[in-house]
Amino acid sequence: MEKKIITISREFGSGGRTIGRQVAEKLGIPFYDKELVDHIAVESGFAPQFVEEHGEHSPGKSFFSYAFAHQGVPGVMNGMSTADFLWNIQCNVILQLAQEGPCVIVGRNADYILKDRQDCLHAFIHADMDFRADRIVRLYGESEKSPQIRLQEKDKRRRVNYQHYTGRTWGTAQNYDICLNSSTLGIDQCVDIIIALATQK
Repeated sequence: MEKKIITISREFGSGGRTIGRQVAEKLGIPFYDKELVDHIAVESGFAPQFVEEHGEHSPGKSFFSYAFAHQGVPGVMNGMSTADFLWNIQCNVILQLAQEGPCVIVGRNADYILKDRQDCLHAFIHADMDFRADRIVRLYGESEKSPQIRLQEKDKRRRVNYQHYTGRTWGTAQNYDICLNSSTLGIDQCVDIIIALATQK
């Protein structure tokens, strides 16, 4: 069965975003990454930067999140915490985009949100630490933290967020249709494999 919706979950620095973008370009379908953030920002009323920083990270890591983390405030976001409010908006946006037609969606727990659709292909991209460390330095530059620490922190926040909202373990093979090691296969080969799986009749 041909898969119309492709979700890309990924370790930080593995090239998952690049793979997703290339898949979308080759298939001629919409690609949602930063674009998804913009949609959520419009629906939620939060700034895109806030959505990007908190939408797929562990809840309660900012002062604003702490303020509402454990209790709803009547009349504010329907009494939901900031994190839960964002999660609900995120779910609605992703479900709507999938309903509109074929697309590639990166991150945002889309694999779980769309788990009941039969026309989805869910991929997880991972890579060796050295590959990822080299890649984030080339793409994002150096920082006061080592690349390894940056990778570990980013992945931990995604892992906690995924566990919190899905009850599943992030990166576990059973959650996806395919898991690809981009440091072994290369970016281009990962793109080709996903396209081949998505387009097979």
